[in-house]
Parts: sequence; C-alpha cells; structure tokens
Amino acid sequence: MKHDVATIGDLAELSAFDEIIDVRSPAEFAEDHIPGSVNCPVLDDEQRSEVGTLYKRVSPFDARRIGAAYVAENIADHLRTRFCQRDRSWRPLVVCWRGGQRSGSLTHILRRVGWDAQQLEGGYKTYRRLVIASLAEIPRRLSLTVICGATGSGKSRILQAIAARGEQILDLEELACHKGSVLGVLPNCRQPSQKMFESRLLISLAAVDPKRRVFVEAESRKIGSLQVPEALIETMRAGACLTIEASIDSRVDFLLRDYDYFLSDPDWLLTRLHALRNLQGSETILRWAEYTRNACWRELVRELLQLHYDPLYGRSQKQNYSGFATPSTLTTAVDPDDRRSEHQRNRRTGQPHLRRLVRAARRGRHAPHRGAAPWPVADCRPVPPRKPPPASRAVSPKRASPATATGTADWPADQSAHCRP
Repeated sequence: MKHDVATIGDLAELSAFDEIIDVRSPAEFAEDHIPGSVNCPVLDDEQRSEVGTLYKRVSPFDARRIGAAYVAENIADHLRTRFCQRDRSWRPLVVCWRGGQRSGSLTHILRRVGWDAQQLEGGYKTYRRLVIASLAEIPRRLSLTVICGATGSGKSRILQAIAARGEQILDLEELACHKGSVLGVLPNCRQPSQKMFESRLLISLAAVDPKRRVFVEAESRKIGSLQVPEALIETMRAGACLTIEASIDSRVDFLLRDYDYFLSDPDWLLTRLHALRNLQGSETILRWAEYTRNACWRELVRELLQLHYDPLYGRSQKQNYSGFATPSTLTTAVDPDDRRSEHQRNRRTGQPHLRRLVRAARRGRHAPHRGAAPWPVADCRPVPPRKPPPASRAVSPKRASPATATGTADWPADQSAHCRP
C-alpha cells in the first residue's frame, strides 16, 4: 500500500502538521533536526550501525531482514508509549534522512491505524536544502546596525539591553555558544554542530521584521568552530556601526569578572594560551604562563588586550566593516561640568535614539541565559560629546554612519561568571 508523501517547497508549510516525527537515530537527530520535531527512532545508534555493516559486508537482504525486525519492535514500542494518546484527527509528518524506508515504514503503520500521516519527500535533506537557500536570501533583506568595540567593552551587554528595550537583535554568540575568540569557550556549553547552528540562526532570522532595524554584534567569519553564513557576514559588513569605547582599566576590570571561570582552572587556561604561540612567540607565552601560575591576573589580561586582542580587532574592523571608517560620536559618561540638558546633548550627536538604547544598558534587565541567573548589565552613562571638527558640521544626522559610545570604568561588581563581554 502506497502511503501519502508530502512535498515541501517552503519551511512555513511545515506548520500545517500537528507534529513532526524524526525517525533517525539519536546521534543523527542530535547533529541537527527540524526545530520542534521529536525523535522517535526506528533504529537506535547501535542497531543502525549493525544494519549498515551487514548491508556492506554480508548482503542487502540480510540487512533488511534484521533491520525490519528492529524497526517493527521500535514502532510497536512507540505506538504503546509515544502515540497512545493521539486522537483520530492527529496529522503527523514523518522524517528520516532522505525520505526512504525508515520514515516510510512508520508512515505506513500510522496510516493503517487511521491517522493522516505524511512522509516528507526527500526527508531531512529537503529541509537542509531549504535552510541553505533561506540563509542565502533572508539576511540580504535586513537593515543591520553592527555593535563594534574592543574586547571587554561590553558589546554583548549592550546588545541585550537593546533587546530589553524592545529592539530587534541577532545574538550570534548565544546561538553559537561561544564568545568568538581563542578564550571564548563557555563553561558547560558545548558548541552545536554547523548544521544545528544554521537551524537556530534561521529561526532567529525568521522572527525579525525586515522593515525594522536589527542590532548585531560584530563578528568574524568564524565563531569558535562555526562558520557564519556568507550572506549574513556580507550584510553585517555593509551595515552601519555603533562603536563602544572603554578605557583599558575598565575593560580589564570587566573581563576579570566576566571570565572568572578561567581563573579557577589555570591549567586549562594555560592550554588555551599555548594556542597563541605562533602569533605571540615563545617568550610572550612563557611570560603569560608565569602570570597565570602566580595569579597575576590583571597583568595577564592587560597584556592579552594590548598585544593580542586590540591589534587583531583594529585590523579586522578596518578591513571588514565599511561603516567603521567614519564614526560619529556617541558618548556614555557624564561630565559634571556640563550643565546642558540631555536634549541639547542628543541634538549634538544626531543619534538620540541610539543614546537612549545604550543608556538602557545600565537600567535594563536581561533575559536569563540558558538557565543562568539574569545577566547584569554594563554601567553606561550619557556624557556630552566632544566638539566635532568644522568639517563634520556639514554631515547630515540622518546619514548612516557608526556612533561611538565611551564606557566608564565602574562596571557593576556583581557580574556573573556566565555573562559575556
């Protein structure tokens, strides 16, 4: 009996089904899956390996005979447990790797029971093709404002504060479970696969309104081991920039609180530092190792910023972000001698809305990060801008150009170890 097959030309069509059942093995499902789908494997990891070995080394017939027994047992178990409460009108979509025998077997049984089950034509591979096509198209529709700033300037805090004010953001480091540097590994947070990262990214992109501006933190092409899709990185590099500036002392203070999980495991930190040997040379690495063994954390962090992060950041921003070249001024520390009203200062910058968003980093509250406590925020306070040079007076405030926010040294003292700079 031939079962019905669903042909999907757009990811939105998946919402027509009551449930998406992924019958692939747990390992396949863990690598990536359609968001919201449930894993009901007809072959577990060991069974799939056994059947595959039989197919290659013995014969396809023996593989199908053994595999059919496993599939029948597993489907029977799912019927007794996972599907026993489904009503008559239930309409599931069944997915395997490429729309073959695994999804076909479950779809056939479910339809014989009386449910309107459909098998996804092409299986997971169809979904992946749609993801790749969507990631090549959707980013180009967006108007991105890129938050730039040296390591420790609080870019991620600013991004989350902006989100708390109702603005749209795209948090790539959250999606990638990585802070985007050699020391960017997050504790107890393993990076997803490239495919899973792209699935998560597509969910975030699909949720934004392309008619409204979207804020995103500046990133390189890779975040840890993950590659940012080409269309997105190109759109980011063509976007306007909001540059966050902070003194070296405030950045050191901030990072010592934000990365304190490194301080509790010096051996692991030493391993990460040795990865910089080719860039910094043996003498520098030996000195950093000595700082680590003697708990000279301020000296270590300061040199990491001055010798490694800051030079890389400067070269990267100038080469890759066109909006980084001509920043207007947006500052965030109050000068006690400045008696002008906030309205007057905002008019001078031409960026009153961005000023309010950055100031919200001090007052706003962030959503919890993967079960952690709510993230504290950076202490960003408005100050009057410096007097611009005469040539800048002719520049229209409506012109798309980056803005600069100067952070203060008094970051909150109760920073969480899981917060990101």
